[in-house]
Amino acid sequence: MECKNLINGKFTDSHTGKVFESRNPADKNEIIGTAPQSDETDVNTAVDAALNAYEQWRNTSRIKRGEFLDEFAQLVKQNREELAILMSNECGKGINESRADVTEGIHMAQYVFGTARMPYGDVVASEIAEKDSFMRRKPKGVATAITPWNFPFAIPLWLICPSVLEGNTIILKPSSETPCVAYKMSEYFNKAGFPPGVINVVYGDGKTCGNVLVKDQRINVALFVGSASVGASIKKLSAEHYDRMCACEMGGKNAVIILEDANMDIALNAAITSAYKTTGQRCTSASRMIVHEKMIDEFTEGFVSLSKKINIGSPLNEDVFMGPLINDAAVKKFEFYNQLAKKEGANVLLEGERLTDNKYKKGHFVSPFVYKMNHNQESRVLNEEVFAPHVAIIPVKDLEEAIAVYNSTPYGLSCSVITEDYRKAKEIRDRCEYGLGYVNLPTIGAEVHLPFGGVKKSGTGLPSASTLIDVVTHRTAWTINYGEEIKMAQGLKSEV
Repeated sequence: MECKNLINGKFTDSHTGKVFESRNPADKNEIIGTAPQSDETDVNTAVDAALNAYEQWRNTSRIKRGEFLDEFAQLVKQNREELAILMSNECGKGINESRADVTEGIHMAQYVFGTARMPYGDVVASEIAEKDSFMRRKPKGVATAITPWNFPFAIPLWLICPSVLEGNTIILKPSSETPCVAYKMSEYFNKAGFPPGVINVVYGDGKTCGNVLVKDQRINVALFVGSASVGASIKKLSAEHYDRMCACEMGGKNAVIILEDANMDIALNAAITSAYKTTGQRCTSASRMIVHEKMIDEFTEGFVSLSKKINIGSPLNEDVFMGPLINDAAVKKFEFYNQLAKKEGANVLLEGERLTDNKYKKGHFVSPFVYKMNHNQESRVLNEEVFAPHVAIIPVKDLEEAIAVYNSTPYGLSCSVITEDYRKAKEIRDRCEYGLGYVNLPTIGAEVHLPFGGVKKSGTGLPSASTLIDVVTHRTAWTINYGEEIKMAQGLKSEV
């Protein structure tokens, strides 16, 4: 597949003529496609297109803008299996997960389309009977979305759909690991009839493409999902622009909390799903199992036993639970943190490693690394995001310690508690620091009509998905006087 930038409604190569390859992480010898290596000139052209399209797009009926998203969703529905297969080949997710990713993207477009006919402002009473007051929303302008490889379809749509519905135009810079999925998505946008310049897509690395977008003073909204280090850089650069809104979702050190009254079947199912779906490469993946000491032996035995049985292999195999890591750098990072856990005193229960047998030798496959370790505030492996099947089992003596251990990391994205006690669940709900909370469920599995975003190092609490409207619009107050004289609120006199 030869991917091309989408700029001003046309598919074009980079002016540099350079391309980069996208390879199958399950078979690194297989080239899925190529994409343009865009630079500042290409980015500037895309921003120009978005800026030129903005006035006409914002003046288009909100309902009409929503209808473009409905048309897009209908096109994707017709091609969802083709898109899912491409996704599994390009990013290594199991085919079931890729189908779910496509479905989530469809749901996002459908949800936003549905809100096009819903109220999006408020009528507010005034102190003065002769006045009516309104709160209305206006679009911000030109937005950019910089998105990760692990949800190459759904996450871009979290950011694009609300942005364009509200009258903004946008430039997407997808991950260099998954340009082909982004290219197919851009084809559907074009076929759906979006006017030229409303949605633009440019490919390239962070330095020559992403940074240029973020530094461009014409960008009014910067949207990002990815690592904490990159997100921090984007926020810092965005702070230099006085009229820019910036929303970054930046990963987590998530945990499943298993309390003493937990249903063990649910606990183990939730833990395995949280730890190993997408091979531990979700921002909501759980790399910590915080377990009450009364349950520690039973849970540990069950978790290790199930971890040994995880079916690892080709993402296109319906029975495979865990595919490869995304690239060699991810494997090396996994190996580094495994060794670091040993240095920090971990009791290794399952020795995870790079898999090199015949069926695995062409890809970036690893097996789960599981260890038991007492909480240590200074431990790097208990505080840093590994983004791999690297799991710590941490014993705690009671609910208070469980909450303290959960809150001890710099992150605050996803939290799950396994308990039959609704009072304990409420304590977790109210006192743990997270953006996504679950009871008797995994830490993964967010739905599009709910907010998605974290606190602390995970983000500023500005969520993606359904509630992105608060980022891509600004509220305005509009007050009308129907009287024949001016009367002011707060008793202020207006006589001259």
